[in-house]
Amino acid sequence: MSEQTIALVTGANKGIGYEIAAGLGALGAVVGVGARDARRGEEAVAKLRANGADAFFVPLDVTDDESVSSAAALVEERFGRLDVLVNNAGIAGAWPTAPSAATVAGLQEVLDTNVIGVVRVTNAVLPLLRRSARPRIVNQSSHLSSLALQSAPDSGFGYVDGVYAPSKTFLNALTVQYAKELTDIKVNAVCPGYVATEFNDFQGHETPESAAKVAIRLATLPDDGPTGGLFDHSGPVPW
Repeated sequence: MSEQTIALVTGANKGIGYEIAAGLGALGAVVGVGARDARRGEEAVAKLRANGADAFFVPLDVTDDESVSSAAALVEERFGRLDVLVNNAGIAGAWPTAPSAATVAGLQEVLDTNVIGVVRVTNAVLPLLRRSARPRIVNQSSHLSSLALQSAPDSGFGYVDGVYAPSKTFLNALTVQYAKELTDIKVNAVCPGYVATEFNDFQGHETPESAAKVAIRLATLPDDGPTGGLFDHSGPVPW
């Protein structure tokens, strides 16, 4: 990075979010570590600083309006702008849940974090992003969000799930709409792969550090980079 970048990563105290923060920090960015749990958030910041990153803790529950507003105010007070937002926070709910077994409460819980939480945070910091010379928004999606992959019999992603996967499909649609509206901001979604984290009881075959690379790449896109797309390590992913 040719100049200091101010970044905020939600759900950054562990897993992929932490590694995104670490990767951005290694590139010279000042990184806000968004986390609900203060102890875990502060511990993550201490670890990042010990490794040379310029990091600070941002108390942030993406499901709470007041918490999100306070987080935006904190960033504004300290820096006056935001260059990179990575909407990484997400939950799986009861995975997998067949549509016929889904409950309204279960669906609402997942949507409140994976979709509405993204809108809460993005809209709260949008005035700060508009003060940036090179603003970037990255939304953490999934291969399971892709209707093309979900409906392809040989894709390996044809799970029956009526909660988590549709929440990420909804997030993809929002990514496209934000990109269409915010023509001065590059907005993209990423598929990190099957990653070994608490999210899946560490069953994944990819490391969080490796999975974070695609989000870091999209967070640091050049001015002629893409917007309104879904990407993994190999490139564009079909919607």
